[in-house]
Amino acid sequence: MKNLDVKSMPPPSDSGSVHELTQRNVELIRKLEESAKQDRSPSDKVAEVIAKFCGSMTFVWVHIIWFGVWTVINIFPGLPHIDPFPFTFLTLVVSLEAIFLSTFILISQNHDAKISERRNHLDLQINLLSEQENTKMLALLQAIAAKVGANLEEDPHLRAMSADTEPEKVVRQIQAREER
Repeated sequence: MKNLDVKSMPPPSDSGSVHELTQRNVELIRKLEESAKQDRSPSDKVAEVIAKFCGSMTFVWVHIIWFGVWTVINIFPGLPHIDPFPFTFLTLVVSLEAIFLSTFILISQNHDAKISERRNHLDLQINLLSEQENTKMLALLQAIAAKVGANLEEDPHLRAMSADTEPEKVVRQIQAREER
């Protein structure tokens, strides 16, 4: 993926409204995903266009008309039958079409999966950073509370929440749960 110039993004205004902050974030993500789309090879772009067309009602209607016309031409008396019933040539053509279409769809899905994986990784990094920030804020609040004489020892959850989160332990807990 090409480097995205985040510095070219307008900084949030001093008003700091949630709307402005979320709008900036939405625009940044849009630019990241647009950048990822532009980095595709020409063949990937062709596969994407074909996959989008295959997922449309136009594609369905084209096939309904095609199969209908093919059937009428090849069963209607008096017309030359280029592929008489049971439509062996049509079966061959449709089978080849299915092979190519499934390949185009898989190419498109692979690209989408890469973008999704990148988005998930970004989300994980931001979540870990947020967890670290929250832990630090709790430590600072505890220091402030101690300075002003507030007794926080009564809260049993505070000690657990103030400890650093260890992602490895969380993963092991998830795996243990999945194995049960």
